[in-house]
Amino acid sequence: MLSNSCRYGIRAVIYLASQPESNGKTGIKKISKDLNLPTPFLAKILQQLAKQKILKSSKGPHGGFSLLKDPRKITLLEIVNSIDGNEIFTGCIMHNRSCEAVEMEGKHCSLHNDYEKPRKDLIKLFSNRTIHELVRKSKNPELIVI
Repeated sequence: MLSNSCRYGIRAVIYLASQPESNGKTGIKKISKDLNLPTPFLAKILQQLAKQKILKSSKGPHGGFSLLKDPRKITLLEIVNSIDGNEIFTGCIMHNRSCEAVEMEGKHCSLHNDYEKPRKDLIKLFSNRTIHELVRKSKNPELIVI
């Protein structure tokens, strides 16, 4: 459903949000080691999140990454849109375009009606889950509701 890039980006943002504030920036090598993710691939993802104004990046021997925004204001939806775009929320399962474009062409997707509610639920879930909440739940597993 989500690309590896997106999943890695979410994990890295949660990781950065869970770091002590006094620590400042965290280097890419430490992030990749602690999360067991490939450094070059993760670096590209984090640079992408920096361009989208979610992370702050600085170069040099004391450089690294940190959150640019308050983790209470960063939603999963924002991260997914920054890395994967909104295809998961707008794309037709059966055709290679958005559902809106398919409908405008007068075509029909046999799964559209079945997928409409789960798609709306997914948008709601990703819109309402903040990084702060995910960090808090990861530190207190009893808060996780399945």
